[in-house]
Amino acid sequence: MTIRIAEKKDFEAIKKLVKAHAKFEKASALSDHNLDKLSNYIFSTDVVKCLVVELNNEIVGYATFMKQFSTWDANYYIYLDCLYLNEKTRGKGIGTQIMNKIMVYAKSINCSEIQWQTPNFNKEAIEFYEKLGADSKTKERFNWKI
Repeated sequence: MTIRIAEKKDFEAIKKLVKAHAKFEKASALSDHNLDKLSNYIFSTDVVKCLVVELNNEIVGYATFMKQFSTWDANYYIYLDCLYLNEKTRGKGIGTQIMNKIMVYAKSINCSEIQWQTPNFNKEAIEFYEKLGADSKTKERFNWKI
């Protein structure tokens, strides 16, 4: 198994995982246009980083993250936007390895915190994050389409 930065050749597999992730989180389906934009952001900009998990020549998971700024902390942090593993790879320690890779990256760019969110119905993810020692803050997330 390898956890590495995504390459353009991985994008078809990433698209399938992104769609499965959206379905799992009961989100609306992603349009082809948005998937094309995602590809551009991952491979043609420095806005978002994408890790993939490759197992037996198959991409079985991904994580996307980016550097953000906290006004209250007056400091930068890493925002983990997505972490998803297909069902057959969950519970094998791969998520912890992904989080550790992101932690190493965060430290390399002087970020001392990683933040993320998960739906309150995703009990397995919540248990996983608690085992990592992460703190939880209850907030409502709002979306304002403009």
